[in-house]
Amino acid sequence: MTTPLFPEPTTVNGRPLRRRRSELSTPATSHKMMAKAAASDADLVFLDLEDAVAPNAKDVARTQAVEALNTLDWSDKTRAVRINGVTTPWFLDDVTDVVRGAGANLDIFIIPKVKSARDVWFVDTLLSKLEEQAGLPVGRIGLEVLIEEVEALSDVDAIAGSTPRLEAIILGVGDLAASHGMRSAHIGTSANYPGDIWHSARARLVVAARSHGIDAIDGPFGEFRETEGYRQQAVWAAELGAVGKWAIHPNQVTVANEVYSPTQAEIDRAQYIVTAMRTAEAEGEGAVAIDGIMVDAATARIFETVLTRASVNGQI
Repeated sequence: MTTPLFPEPTTVNGRPLRRRRSELSTPATSHKMMAKAAASDADLVFLDLEDAVAPNAKDVARTQAVEALNTLDWSDKTRAVRINGVTTPWFLDDVTDVVRGAGANLDIFIIPKVKSARDVWFVDTLLSKLEEQAGLPVGRIGLEVLIEEVEALSDVDAIAGSTPRLEAIILGVGDLAASHGMRSAHIGTSANYPGDIWHSARARLVVAARSHGIDAIDGPFGEFRETEGYRQQAVWAAELGAVGKWAIHPNQVTVANEVYSPTQAEIDRAQYIVTAMRTAEAEGEGAVAIDGIMVDAATARIFETVLTRASVNGQI
């Protein structure tokens, strides 16, 4: 039996690896914006019931999200809803109404403001009963979690391994800045900090995600007209191992899709090196010199990661 050129794209938890290069935020209060998001090039669109919706509009937004999930053409996008936090008065209706009304057309719930693994367990248990009542396969709806409180960041490893439903963790830099007690808004960059103010948090998030076989997603960049600033943040996160980034405006989607997609040159080189390494192994060699660089099994793993992401993205 021939060894595959690159690992099959599945997670440790057995859930499918989804394209998450771009996760586009869309307020569920706007039919126009939801329709535009469904027609966009985003890999994942989430209908927002939380920060983008005023308290007196929560019920209307919830109803409109269900309608949009059931009636819009989402093509091959991942369909998600960001619910309100588990301690809010809207949480229970968010989960219950969306599963009962559109569970068959929902892929992911995004949970904000978690502080510990028990918050995720609570949603997981509730979802199981609702799926059962709705006649859906138990466990079909996946979860993503926002790491946007200092308690969550300090417990991020336990959260990342909290349930097999969990597919990704996201760095929520807006609320995390407030939770940190930072002196100014940092949904993007800081002119007063020498370097990437979120480097430590990003690295910690990626390590937790990778150790549990789930995706790490970089958070929003508030200055949506500052394309190069968004690109720089996306590149920094990608270099650390993140596989995608939030987009708060459709004009950020193209940049995210580009940054988190291996180039053809990267794919070609990865295939060349992995093939050469496999040939060397078949001949009893543990390493091989390629273009003046010594390549061994550890080096090949890096290039296999490139091929796995390219496969998930549909590039190969």
